[in-house]
Amino acid sequence: MGRFRDALSAPGLAAIAEVKRRSPSAGDLRPEADPARLAAGFERAGAAAVSVLVDARFGGSPADLAAARSGSSLPLLAKGFFSTTDELAELRRAGADAVLLLLRDLDDAAARSLIEHAASIGLDTLVEAHDAEELDRAVRLEAPVIGINARNLDTFEIDRRAQLALVERAPRDRVVVAESGIASRAQGAEAELAGAGAILVGSALMRAHDPASKLEELVSRPLVKVCGLTREEDVAAAAEAGADLAGFVLARETPRRAPGVLPVPETMLSVAVHVGEVGDDEADLVQLYERQNGHRARDGVLLRDGREVARVVDRPWQEPDPTHLERARATDGRVVLAGGLSPENVEEAIVAVRPWAVDASSSLESAPGIKDHARVRAYVEAARCSS
Repeated sequence: MGRFRDALSAPGLAAIAEVKRRSPSAGDLRPEADPARLAAGFERAGAAAVSVLVDARFGGSPADLAAARSGSSLPLLAKGFFSTTDELAELRRAGADAVLLLLRDLDDAAARSLIEHAASIGLDTLVEAHDAEELDRAVRLEAPVIGINARNLDTFEIDRRAQLALVERAPRDRVVVAESGIASRAQGAEAELAGAGAILVGSALMRAHDPASKLEELVSRPLVKVCGLTREEDVAAAAEAGADLAGFVLARETPRRAPGVLPVPETMLSVAVHVGEVGDDEADLVQLYERQNGHRARDGVLLRDGREVARVVDRPWQEPDPTHLERARATDGRVVLAGGLSPENVEEAIVAVRPWAVDASSSLESAPGIKDHARVRAYVEAARCSS
């Protein structure tokens, strides 16, 4: 494997941070962008690689690759519309570690020739697909790194639902990169749970006042869940505070039972919480517990489209659990830490466990099912302080 593929294959969700001055769909984004300065900031913020638009239509050139290389040691991806081996050789000389190949513009023979030539001169390839047919072609071409773009390059429209369906279809022995349409931590996490090993983010970073800080925000963990929501005004307060996940308890035995899965903004994912059986709810995720002695079991699972994507490490129903944090720390894979968390202890719990997400409910209430907005803000702020 090359440097680019290696960087994206590390555990967790990797981020490719993009440098682009403009786009055909949005016009000028950051016309004064300095690739060296941006690349250095992205490296400090935790990027796995840096993408550089080298096409004049995006305000770029191969010289931007050399500038980015002067500011960062991260693997560099050259993005443009490439179709010849001479272009690949020029990009390699300019400092590229990988190049983008658009299957929309290449037949199988041309794509295979470019993939093989790239490998021969030390370049990885990001083979980009926009639909099921192109994904199947990328798989047949044995592309090790496959990009799934949410943007239609003819209409420039974003379709994240279609993108996520393709990400979920892609083979798990490939590195899958979700490209375009990611502007929040929740959207990145949704791509991760669908099966993406990496996200590529450009416009959201270029529009930000501080691109490196925005990147750090997108990749930071844990995600923060506010559960037991029953009112739209409490959903709005959780979103305003910066929570990523909105939990709606639909089990029959709780005083925090929601009327249903309420609407959430694009910056959040909705989570339907069930005990015993899953209902027919239009939620992004499902948090499921077994039913024991008329109440939920101690621990549960987080599901996406019926597939387990994380373990929920909780406490027994209305009982203490002195082994709670120790069990969470010993659990493999993504961990949602729930049970007894509050503004006062969530930071300490995160430091002890390093979970993928944290989940609080009753400690954030003024009454069962009614959130205290000040405590919601304090909880989210405390969780962020630990990352």
